Amino acid sequence: MIAAIVLVLVTAERLGELVLARRNTQALLARGGTEVGRAHYPLIVALHAAWLVGLWWLAPGRPVAVFWLAVFVALQVARIWVLFTLGRRWTTRIIVVPGERLVRSGPYRFIPHPNYAVVVGEIASLPLAFGLGLYALAFSILNACILAVRIRSERRALDEATRPEAHAS
Repeated sequence: MIAAIVLVLVTAERLGELVLARRNTQALLARGGTEVGRAHYPLIVALHAAWLVGLWWLAPGRPVAVFWLAVFVALQVARIWVLFTLGRRWTTRIIVVPGERLVRSGPYRFIPHPNYAVVVGEIASLPLAFGLGLYALAFSILNACILAVRIRSERRALDEATRPEAHAS
């Protein structure tokens, strides 16, 4: 029962994030932003959807490890910190708006990709909360592969957008 409640809450959170991300993406594009890394985005969506669907299939009825659930909840606090820090700039896509400076406040003072760090932790900790260690490992490896591509793509786009000559014209 507890597993099902947790999954309902996580699913609702993810759906809410998608609505927020879509709204923010549209606003960023309307301000002249351009999307980068569009080719790998469907892989990210597929991975996260498969992760959640798989949890719905495997986790209900399983006991919940309080420690790992607490880790997951702590990661949600970190996620909220990221969302509030980025505000209208937060999205699930890579959108670069000309003239925007990189965010260096909030959790970005400490690590360059706090949202990705949260996702890495979530993908491992929630399955571990349900005793699904191999599941956590498999999805963590898949996520690491996709994040390697995504972070390279994002870094290139941000480096290009923040080069001094990019603002000279």
